[in-house]
Amino acid sequence: MRISDQYRAENARQHTESQGYGERGYKHLDDVLHLRNREGCTTALDYGCGKATLAKYARRVTDMPIACYDPCVPEFSAEPAPAELLICTDVLEHVEPLALNDVLEHMHNLCQKAFYFQIACREAKRVLSDGRNAHLLIRDPYFWFDTLRRYFDITDFRALPGHSVVVCGKPLGAAYL
Repeated sequence: MRISDQYRAENARQHTESQGYGERGYKHLDDVLHLRNREGCTTALDYGCGKATLAKYARRVTDMPIACYDPCVPEFSAEPAPAELLICTDVLEHVEPLALNDVLEHMHNLCQKAFYFQIACREAKRVLSDGRNAHLLIRDPYFWFDTLRRYFDITDFRALPGHSVVVCGKPLGAAYL
């Protein structure tokens, strides 16, 4: 299970009702384009795209299409096709803890050549309707390093202590599941 029905409904509500929820993917465009150029990627998938701002901004400056997937946004909820570059920004900290391995396996299967992940390592300002912090997985950067390396070959790792981590690399040939 990658997401429970209850949590999907909560996130769908947040996307519909909350200003700013799922709207900041565009902030990573420069880093994504740099990685795309370095790795020679021609296709990309924004996993957990929210309101798809990364894809919208990318259309202004590049001819590389960025497909969008978000199970909580009806227009982007169809099962995505694999892409050379997998992008996931401000998403993994929102994953239900018991679903994390299924989500990472799904992402591994969709990533053909390279990935760019940005993961918050702090509490969110937003609180869900049930009182939980919107960041369900508040972990330190090294938790993410250890967890991700079971699915991906990590080539770049930048930790901003108390804030977030940026992780880039390539999919492993076979995940150590």
